[in-house]
Formats: sequence, structure tokens, C-alpha cells
Amino acid sequence: MTSPPPHTPDITRRAALIQRNLAELLTPEELHALLVTGQRLNHYIGYEISGRVHLGGGLVLMAKVRDFQEAGVDCSVLLADWHTWINDKLGGDRDRIRRLAVSYYGEAMKASLLCVGGDPGALRLILASDVYADPARDYWATVIEVAKHTSVARMQRSITILGRKEGEQHDFAKLIYPAMQAADIFALGVHIAHAGMDQRKAHVVARDVATKIRVNTLRDAAGTAIKPLAAHSPLLTGLLKPDRWPVPPEERADALAAMKMSKSKPRSAVFVHDSPDEIRAKLRGAFCPPGEVELNPVMDWIERLCFGLGDPELRVERRPENGGPVTFASIQEVREAYASGALHPMDAKAALADRLIDRLEPARKHFADPERAAALSEMEALITN
Repeated sequence: MTSPPPHTPDITRRAALIQRNLAELLTPEELHALLVTGQRLNHYIGYEISGRVHLGGGLVLMAKVRDFQEAGVDCSVLLADWHTWINDKLGGDRDRIRRLAVSYYGEAMKASLLCVGGDPGALRLILASDVYADPARDYWATVIEVAKHTSVARMQRSITILGRKEGEQHDFAKLIYPAMQAADIFALGVHIAHAGMDQRKAHVVARDVATKIRVNTLRDAAGTAIKPLAAHSPLLTGLLKPDRWPVPPEERADALAAMKMSKSKPRSAVFVHDSPDEIRAKLRGAFCPPGEVELNPVMDWIERLCFGLGDPELRVERRPENGGPVTFASIQEVREAYASGALHPMDAKAALADRLIDRLEPARKHFADPERAAALSEMEALITN
């Protein structure tokens, strides 16, 4: 009888870093088996070039990249210019998409990684066009291989990864998108495919075809075909009030999913390069119902963007007549104080705004560079026009 792979302190540490703050990892057992081999692991996360980078796409996902880096994983960001074109973003102007992919989006990822204590210098930025044009990658053959092992019905169900609704009519190019996203993983030799939970369907397609395809097959150190791991981060809640409030208990899960942050709704999001005044204004207007800790974006952000990113405490500055300054050592303490009414919504908002302003200072400095500032201005002009 074969004994299971051994656990060592280093493997346990690396596995804990890789799994920290994830909503899901497919699968922990496969991760452990890979770590035991001692081979160098490759990670990737792909981004459409579709507007400004908010805290969900920036801080939350780059904090996970920081964890991967600390675990000794080689990390990459795929600047998905072809996917952006297929999904009708930035007017479908391919030259503009490619330019802003490098001048704005890649810089925003590096700035976000700075804000969470990662190493931007060790992050590989890869333009999708470069991968697809490289004959050695055999990318388009990989797309066909993925497509040959995936049904049309499944491609149609996967349309939600584009931010589109299942069942709607779309041009045929959008049905190619899931196969391309899966092929990215194999063409780049990725062991850990990483994204928010909204990209899960594409990763499951990749896992399902991984041992069937004959081009760019992912293999372990022994040469055995393996599935890529799929690491999914939870989605950050947006700042806006739900369409229906109060939310009936049976609808709370759907309401929470609908409340996710969206760059298409600027008031729902803080962007990584927002000014202190913009951050304070957005937080002042945030939905924050008294006593409610579950469907409350301010509580979600304090958990995910303060304690979840490693802060040991949250300090709330209050006037003496309002109880004076108070420090919370855990999200549990914050939630209990808020639920009891001991912590006022405006005080919670102000404390969160102060912490975000401090945390995002490296990103503001990064985009103070004239070339980066010009790229940001170009992106902002496209959004407002």
C-alpha cells in the first residue's frame, strides 16, 4: 500500500500561504502533491483591460499574489488584450487596448502589489498578443484542443465569465472566449490559475480538459499529465445599497452576489489611485445600515482590506463626547461593537477611509509619475466619454 506524501514544516507553511484568504482551492490535495515534488510552480491571473483598477481587482487579488510570492511561486499577470477586444471593451480599438494594457493596467497591478507588501519587480507582466504570436507556444492549436473537448452548451453556460448573462444572444466570438482563457493556462505552463470566484467556470473547463489535450499538456516533475490548480478569491462587496432593502432572508445570498464591486458603477468602488478626498467622499456615501454586519460593505471592507491584509488592529478616532478613540484587535470585536450600536456607522466609515488612504499611498506615488499619470488620464477619458 502506497503511503501518502509526507508533510514537512516548509510544505505546510507554503500550503498555508497559498490557501490563505481564498474562497476555494481546487484542490488542496493536488496542491500538496505538487509541493512534495519540489518543482518550481507557475501562477497566473488574467485581466481584461477594461477601465480603472478597483480595490477588488487590485488589493484583494494582488494580496493573494503576495502570498504566492512568499510561498516561492513564480507569479504572472496576463494582460488580456484579445479578451478585451472580444468583450467589446475600450471601443474595440486594438492599438489602444494594447497600449493601455502596458502603460496603465500593468502599472496599476505593480502599484497594487506595492500597497500590500508584495514584490513588483518579481511580477511578470505578459501581453496576451505576444503569447499568441509566438510559434513556440502553439497557442491556437491549444485553443482548438480545448474546444474539441468542450461542448457548445458548456461554452454558452460559461458566458458569465465575460460579465454577460447566460441565455442572452451574443456574437460567436464570445463563445471562443472560454476556450481561449483555458488555453492561456496551458500555453503559459501554469500550475496555479488564479482569479475571483466569477471566473470559476473557465478554470473548471481547463481542469476538465487538462488530461485529454495533446498540445501544451501540463505535466508534473515525473512527466505525468496533471490538472492546473484553481485558486479563487472571494469578490469584494460594492458600496451601493441593494436594489431591495431590507432583503428577505431567503434572498440574502443572491443579494450579496449582486452587491459585488463594479468598475462600471464608480460610486460602488474605490480605485487604487483615488485621492484621499475621493476615498473619504465615497466612504461617507457608502451603504452602512446600523447594526447590520452581514449585508454591509463597510464591515466587509474592514474585514478584507484591513484585518485580511494583515493589519493587527483598527483604530477609530472619535471625539470625547462620542466615546473617544478606540482600538479593535479583530474583525470579531468590530462586528460585535457595530451590532450592539457601540460603533456608529460614520465612525466605522471614517476609520476605514483613514486606513485605505494610508494603504494606497504607494499607488498614488506610483501614478504621480508623468507617463503613468498620462495613461491614467487617457483611461479616465475613455470611461467618461
